[in-house]
Amino acid sequence: MLVLGIDPGSAITGYGLVKEVGNSLRAVDYGCIRTASSQPLEVRLKKIYREVCQLIEKYKPDHFVVEELFFNKNVRTALTVGQARGVILLAGAQSELPVHEYTPLQVKQAVVGYGRAEKAQVQFMVKTILSLPDIPKPDDVADALAIAICHTHYYKSARILGISP
Repeated sequence: MLVLGIDPGSAITGYGLVKEVGNSLRAVDYGCIRTASSQPLEVRLKKIYREVCQLIEKYKPDHFVVEELFFNKNVRTALTVGQARGVILLAGAQSELPVHEYTPLQVKQAVVGYGRAEKAQVQFMVKTILSLPDIPKPDDVADALAIAICHTHYYKSARILGISP
């Protein structure tokens, strides 16, 4: 099973592809899509959409996973991240991939075992679980890999329990 995890953002959108190999997970590819804040929002959204579509076309993942938007005190930031999330969800839906969403709390619980884990703990566990030489940078990339790891754990548990993930 190949999972594409996305950590949405208007400036930096992290992505990570994780493959289940037997009882372990390995990173297939990871990185980020950067947009310039000097560009109009619609240009930035188009770039995010286009590059997510290219990732889907190149890797043909089995599952598409996006982090749910959490409450942000800055309304403007929340709105632009929400718009980025929208074009990302559209890319997954148009590719007819199963789209799954997880909250930051669920991701931390699945990756670290504690829903209130610190960002550094999540990053360390991503590095450890995927046997990476270093913690992926920027943070959005490690978060995208964590989302993909989260889905593999939840999906595997659902299969074992015989419920629909």
